[in-house]
Amino acid sequence: MRASGRPGAPGRIVGRGSFLLPVFLVLWALPGFAQNPAERPYWYTLERGKASFRAGEYGTALVAFEEAREQRQALYKRMERDLVNLLSRPDVRLLGDSLDQVEAYIAGEGQRAAAAALAELYYRLPRSSLGGSARTALEQLERLEAYPEAEYWIGETYRAEGELGIALGQYLKAYEHRSLLEAPAFSTEIVYRIVDIHRIRQEYLDMEKWLLVILEQDTRWSADGRDFTKNAMARILENDGITRFLTLYRYNNTLVERAHRLLGLYYYASGRHSRAAEHLLFSFLIQNTVIIEEILRHRPDFRFTGLDGLRSEISRRPALAAYLEEVDYYKTMYYLGSALYAAGKAHPAGEFWRFLAQGAASFAGEWGSRARSQISRPSIEPAVEMP
Repeated sequence: MRASGRPGAPGRIVGRGSFLLPVFLVLWALPGFAQNPAERPYWYTLERGKASFRAGEYGTALVAFEEAREQRQALYKRMERDLVNLLSRPDVRLLGDSLDQVEAYIAGEGQRAAAAALAELYYRLPRSSLGGSARTALEQLERLEAYPEAEYWIGETYRAEGELGIALGQYLKAYEHRSLLEAPAFSTEIVYRIVDIHRIRQEYLDMEKWLLVILEQDTRWSADGRDFTKNAMARILENDGITRFLTLYRYNNTLVERAHRLLGLYYYASGRHSRAAEHLLFSFLIQNTVIIEEILRHRPDFRFTGLDGLRSEISRRPALAAYLEEVDYYKTMYYLGSALYAAGKAHPAGEFWRFLAQGAASFAGEWGSRARSQISRPSIEPAVEMP
């Protein structure tokens, strides 16, 4: 997020046209040319809305988010109009579609408004992406009117008020314009919100579709077209056990952990046990990688020797105990064991259950009790609820 209220960063222009344009844009940034400082920029209004949202003032927050959206739209509409006015001049029309020549004209004639429009455009997009076309520059300015962050926060406000249908529409708008996000990785958070709405409304096919969209970002999962890595991981777990598996493999892609977990639980509940095991195995791997890396951060001499060693470390670290709660660690482990058992892999399933069943009844709670039942009388237990 920029600290300045200026709509752009003129000094970032790099072009093949006249060297006068960057100089002119620097002049434009001086106080005499800059935007009126009394005008609060759209991102400031958005931040003000976030503060109101976090204070529970949803009506005030909604007004601010909608105002931020309107401010951004007005800004880019004005810049688009300024560029259209310039390109419509008879002497500029003679230049054709050449962005280089248009830039030279702007610099030579001192066209402040058009210079500001191009400055903002070049701040948002690489100049090379425009192909030297003035027409494309104009089209891209129009595209920049969308404000996905504002759409997302409008959705958050409606979700907080229980208006799930309206919230879903806002999240979809935000995702549609994800290429304009200040932080591109935030698109994953938007998709998780879409997932949550479908999950609450029990629209499980839509939930599955959007979870798979998230997993397209998981290169270890999606790029493994022949399932080589997945099969190798499953073989190590089945033949050599949990300790060997977690010794050989580490994966800390926390963005996709919840997607794997929800899909695994969904596939288990719908009877697709092999697919459930694949996703829950990835979730389990990511969870334990996070735990091991956090322990190493405080104890560089730590060596992983098994889940029992992790348990003793976790018991001394409240932050790790909170993480286990956040990611349903024991539930994930229980259903991973159950999915493996249902898929005909009884040996690794028993290892997961035995770990959960050991120690005091409070160790793994409900999942320890259910694991003890599975050890004494293993069965393909139906899931009592969807994820």
